[in-house]
Amino acid sequence: MNKLTINLPEKVDALKHQVQNTGWEKILIPYLNSESFYNTLGKLVKFVDEGKRFTPPMKDWFKSFIECSYENTKVVFIGQDPYPQLGVADGISFSCSNTMKEQPSLRHIFNSVEKQYPNFDRNPDLTRWANQGVLMLNTALTVEINKIGSHYSLWHTFTTGLLNSLNSYPNRLIVVLLGKKAQEWQKLLPNHDIIQVVHPAAAAYKGGVWDDKNLFLNINQMLKQRGETLINW
Repeated sequence: MNKLTINLPEKVDALKHQVQNTGWEKILIPYLNSESFYNTLGKLVKFVDEGKRFTPPMKDWFKSFIECSYENTKVVFIGQDPYPQLGVADGISFSCSNTMKEQPSLRHIFNSVEKQYPNFDRNPDLTRWANQGVLMLNTALTVEINKIGSHYSLWHTFTTGLLNSLNSYPNRLIVVLLGKKAQEWQKLLPNHDIIQVVHPAAAAYKGGVWDDKNLFLNINQMLKQRGETLINW
């Protein structure tokens, strides 16, 4: 197999351009300039050289930040990693805009929202949530095809730096930790309101109902108490 030829500085410049004027550039661009990020890119290139494919494509890695401006952020969802199937993950956690078909995790999320808001629109593109100030994150921005959790350690430095920065966010955020992997990061966010629920994938695997503890109603109730605009789920 021929080795992949890629101009890393050019690719990094494209990512920097994407995040400009989102408010996140003050956090993301120092990371994009860092040795840690170049090491991550080098490992991903090596994986491809070894015949290992990953998702989503580089152009979508920071889509969650692009669609949810820093100043507008009020809720943060933290999951684990992107959908592992080729061509499904779109850079916003749980979103399915590429296929417009609900993955099992998203189906359980939508079932819960629908119980709490009966007129809910089951549009699989979650850009509309991001645009309202809901930052939809995974603790790994990539995953090897069909190997859940395979890039978790690869993005550890990024996630650590990001959450440390978010802990200093000027307003109190509502942070939803989905599953045990996400809950390991709670210690980095002591300045914010934490909600812990099981990951919806657990319900998908077991064929049961996702116990979300009325998550979406509770988020809006908290926002109402703060005098903030509610999320139109």
